[in-house]
Amino acid sequence: MWTTENRGRYDRSKLRYPSDLTDEEWSLVVPLIPAAKRGGNKRTVDVRAVVDGIMYILSTGRQWAALPKDLPPRSTVNSYFLR
Repeated sequence: MWTTENRGRYDRSKLRYPSDLTDEEWSLVVPLIPAAKRGGNKRTVDVRAVVDGIMYILSTGRQWAALPKDLPPRSTVNSYFLR
């Protein structure tokens, strides 16, 4: 049931896209992200933006080619999704 406390908690109007993760949601997801591979280059991509891209595709049902330009490239988001 929607109460005044719940409305504020689930308000997504301040996010870039409704599918983006809030800071509270991100704090639950970040421990599940594996560390970068050892011995290679440092990770240069913003993993939170990649997760936001994955959530955008899953929540909208759009094609990978329709991923907005302000998110990481679709090839990057797709490769993280496949992992």
